[in-house]
Amino acid sequence: MENAGQWIVFPTTERDLNEAKTSWVAKYRIPTVIGALDCTHIQVKKPEVQFGDEYINGKNVASLNVQMTCDAMERITSIDVQWPGSVHDSRIWRQSAVQQKLARFQWNACLLGESGYGISPSLLTPFRQPQTESERRYNRLHSKERVVIERVFGQLKQRFPILANRIRLPISNVK
Repeated sequence: MENAGQWIVFPTTERDLNEAKTSWVAKYRIPTVIGALDCTHIQVKKPEVQFGDEYINGKNVASLNVQMTCDAMERITSIDVQWPGSVHDSRIWRQSAVQQKLARFQWNACLLGESGYGISPSLLTPFRQPQTESERRYNRLHSKERVVIERVFGQLKQRFPILANRIRLPISNVK
């Protein structure tokens, strides 16, 4: 974990943001995007503490709700593992350091997220009920580009199978 900062780096300067946007547009089409965002549940042993039930997610399984972002090259650019499984993805986003970093750049860059997050100046989500052909085309393009984060989750869980199964360590050793 001590070396994570060498490999997991979110763009924090104007220059870094511009490089990330250029990289995204070279591979995809939506301008000003620097990456994709999503959460995944990692099963854990239910903590034996007073508030252990907060780790129980919607599937009645103890988990951590892990938020990650990635760039166009499928590199992880941020990861947040502090949230219990019962916490909704949109709450994690609203409280995240990534959201705060993007807000500092006055909406000069954004991420792609799924519709459950709700739209914000630094997060593009699909239309919930597209009415026009333009909205439907946007949703198809959004879906095609946002799938990059799903691939990253898949690659991570394939490389580290414990993340696709259940971590049996105490929660204090996992975070």
